[in-house]
Amino acid sequence: MKVAVYLPAADKIQWWVDMLSGLLPGWDVASLEDVVDPGSIDYAVVWRPRSGDLARFPNLRAIVSIGAGIDHVLADTGLPAQVPIIRTVGSDLTQRMREYVALHVLRHHRDMPRQLRAQSERDWHAIVVPVAPHRTIGVMGLGNLGMAAAQTLAGLGFATRGWARSPKVIEGVDCHSGPDGFARFLDGCEILVNLLPLTDATRGIMDAALFERLPQGACVINCARGPHLVDDDLLAALDRGHIKQATLDVFHQEPLPQDHPFWTHPAITVTPHVASQIDAATGGRIIAANLLEFAQSGTCKDVADAARGY
Repeated sequence: MKVAVYLPAADKIQWWVDMLSGLLPGWDVASLEDVVDPGSIDYAVVWRPRSGDLARFPNLRAIVSIGAGIDHVLADTGLPAQVPIIRTVGSDLTQRMREYVALHVLRHHRDMPRQLRAQSERDWHAIVVPVAPHRTIGVMGLGNLGMAAAQTLAGLGFATRGWARSPKVIEGVDCHSGPDGFARFLDGCEILVNLLPLTDATRGIMDAALFERLPQGACVINCARGPHLVDDDLLAALDRGHIKQATLDVFHQEPLPQDHPFWTHPAITVTPHVASQIDAATGGRIIAANLLEFAQSGTCKDVADAARGY
């Protein structure tokens, strides 16, 4: 079997090639740029492929997304039709998302940005906040990562609610679904966490209308995809004080441009797409196991539904 690997970060491609080569003995793994015979490639392992990259391979059996989302693959305007797309999900990646969401929900809950400002001002300022059961947290998106995040927040004692396209049942989480349940979900939500898949229906969902439905002083956390957020609407909501703080891990353009106002806004925390960061050691094991299963049976448990977008 032959595998082509592509990531925009050229310095990391060889890392992935070496890791997958060690995990797939007898397989030929190479950088996409080094492929001499495109017709020999069986699988492509990619993150944000360029349009036309995958169309080079006429005998492609499957495409592997180096990540849980497949939107970056579907964005390829030359994507070969009917080729299965395999997501990369696993317990290590889920654990990292649990940690990230818990960390930043607690930061906003305990108003750590204000506490840090007080320290810089040598201000002995004791901030009083409600205990977790009196703080309402909402998680948009209840797939693998969203469900795990919601369960973690409920375990910390927060009044946790979730929203998804279809009905879900999660112990300790007040679940809402569909368009009819969205307004009820947002009503009174003091900290909103976005973990939705990026689809045509969810693109731009974090907009002025959504922020208006949140209570005065709410905080938002986006660790799903940058295009879920309407940047200017968030800046306007922050500047007039309706939204108090935001933590953003994903952006329309990555890396975030140096002149983007998010970098310097006093109410925004920027992190460089690390919430559920995947590395070659962790991701390689998951990808290798999925490829071996797919090669043997023609499918695997992590094949995505391209029509739904996740």
